[in-house]
Amino acid sequence: MNLSPAVRSLKPSATIAAAAKAKALKSQGVTVYDFTLGEPDFHTPAHIQEAARAAMQAGHTHYTASGGIPELKKAICVAYERDHKLKYEPSQVVVSNGAKHSIHNVLTALCGPGDEVIIPAPYWVSYEALVELAGATPVVVPTTEASGFRLSGEQFERAITPRTKLLLLNSPCNPTGATYSAAGLEALARVAVKHNVFVCSDEIYEKLLYTDEPFRSFATLLGGIADRTVIINGVSKAYAMTGWRIGWTLAPIELTAAMDNLQSQETSNPCSVSQYAALAALNGSQECVETMRREFSRRRTYTLGRIRALPGINLPDPGGAFYAFFNVSPYFGKPVGKGTVVQNSTDFCTALLEEAHVALVTGDAFGAPGYVRLSFATSMETLEAGCDRLAAFLRV
Repeated sequence: MNLSPAVRSLKPSATIAAAAKAKALKSQGVTVYDFTLGEPDFHTPAHIQEAARAAMQAGHTHYTASGGIPELKKAICVAYERDHKLKYEPSQVVVSNGAKHSIHNVLTALCGPGDEVIIPAPYWVSYEALVELAGATPVVVPTTEASGFRLSGEQFERAITPRTKLLLLNSPCNPTGATYSAAGLEALARVAVKHNVFVCSDEIYEKLLYTDEPFRSFATLLGGIADRTVIINGVSKAYAMTGWRIGWTLAPIELTAAMDNLQSQETSNPCSVSQYAALAALNGSQECVETMRREFSRRRTYTLGRIRALPGINLPDPGGAFYAFFNVSPYFGKPVGKGTVVQNSTDFCTALLEEAHVALVTGDAFGAPGYVRLSFATSMETLEAGCDRLAAFLRV
């Protein structure tokens, strides 16, 4: 079959592919310690589930406005004024089928052939593919472990060309957990203003922080930066609602209207019932978020201690999200596990899964050869057993 060039070159999501390999082993009766998927292991809070049931019973099971129900758009604006002192109108909100869909909307509405999108590496696995699907060119700028995997203002400015349209920024970051200080964000904002570059700020992990410095939304920086900022967010990570598929954008009105038009042709609207569940998440008590964050913090402390006890492995403190991202290249070219010699991160993850039944995601998928990602969004029992097996695999 003669498929389109864009689809022929498209690779499947590496995190989903890694999870599928782990699932295949599980189906054979093998106990797998799975640290691949970036989703909370908690159930969606009860009051959110009840709101979904009530919505169905009230008949809210039909088409909605393409960009989301008015009540949810208003709740998003209220939440941003409450949490960030940012004033948005519902006309600046598009509710989509998850944050990934929101990012696709931004890139498709704003970018096209000849445009360049700057992406700091390590980056979330879908960024590069989504840029290419929009017909634009990803410009990957590597960051270093020494910098805490943060893009500097100088790096950003050096990467800009006359074709640069957008910076795709993620803080807290998947896969590294890196968070930017206010000063670091302001340095990027000054460059964006100077060169009239839009910034798409993926803030999906904003409520999962472990630092003393509070979260700063990119749109709060400098005067007028909101005019060239698109915020990406949603309910997936903070409220354990990954499967409900609700994300959103906050953007200038002209761009919002374009994304709404695009979405009306692509998906008609986000799931009606999920929108009412998201409304309950935003309007209800936020204690459930803090309860989950505290548990993630406990797991983070344990995981970092275990990984740092492995010879030759260091990693910066992940300031947010629920990932440990660490360099395993000291073990390349040496026997691990049952005597296997691995040469790269992908080989490492394959051998670790097949021999020790521990599933991680290769850093090759995140633009960071030599590294692997471990999600600690799982039980302490799984973390303890998985870390034991990882240490045995490395012959520690």
